[in-house]
Amino acid sequence: YLAAKSELFGRVMPEEATAVVCSDDPCASIISEIASRRGAPVISVGCRGKDLKLLSSRVTGAGQEIRYSWKGKVFQSELGLIGTFQASNALLAAGLAIASGEDPVEVFVAVSGIKPVRGRMELVARRSNGASVFVDFAHTPDALRAALRSLRRHVTGRLVLVFGAGGERDCEKRPMMGGVAEELSDVAIVTDDNPRNETPALIRESIMFGCPGGVEIGDRAEAIFRGVDCLQPGDALLIAGKGHETGQEVAGAIHPFDDSEQASVAVRLADGMGT
Repeated sequence: YLAAKSELFGRVMPEEATAVVCSDDPCASIISEIASRRGAPVISVGCRGKDLKLLSSRVTGAGQEIRYSWKGKVFQSELGLIGTFQASNALLAAGLAIASGEDPVEVFVAVSGIKPVRGRMELVARRSNGASVFVDFAHTPDALRAALRSLRRHVTGRLVLVFGAGGERDCEKRPMMGGVAEELSDVAIVTDDNPRNETPALIRESIMFGCPGGVEIGDRAEAIFRGVDCLQPGDALLIAGKGHETGQEVAGAIHPFDDSEQASVAVRLADGMGT
């Protein structure tokens, strides 16, 4: 893997380029050496970065406050992204901008304006009691595990999860996703995702096999409302599986459905503000 990755980098690297290297990647030293042999400047970024170094990350309710240094000078930014890995991603983007000739100070000011991609660990609503609602595209066991672990650091209360699994896709992952939910969430609500041409109840049954402590609610809108309605101060709800999608595929038909919109409607109802 290391040899293949470094060889590819050597082939595609253009002349007079600057290499922005994630210092925390196992290939970092190899790629840096290749770049140096080609006479290319190297910007080392990350927790082990020599140039752009992530010093610390302090979680907040909707993101994190990061401290980092550039050429030894310390900077601080409010980053509206969930997960420490997102801090590394943001600094890599900053490194690329600097390598392209942008002024470092202006780049670091812009870091605070970075917003999440729609449907990717996106804060979509907040209850009047302060509880937060997030939407994420996680639809595999590994992705769901990563999302829950990332969000857990931002939650002082309970972590509530609404999720399902798509029909006509990998069946073996369903009880595995249930197991992840059982292990990493405090309240798990199993609902329909995109059942497609499968029987929705059978998909939910497979998930519940791995999540015996979960609550089964087939209707996704109702499941989202139930998840929102149970939120107390300090809690957070993660609605996982569909992310940015604006439709739900059931029995060959696609019906309008947007997790973000449903979450906003549910928050208004739960807080007594109507639709």
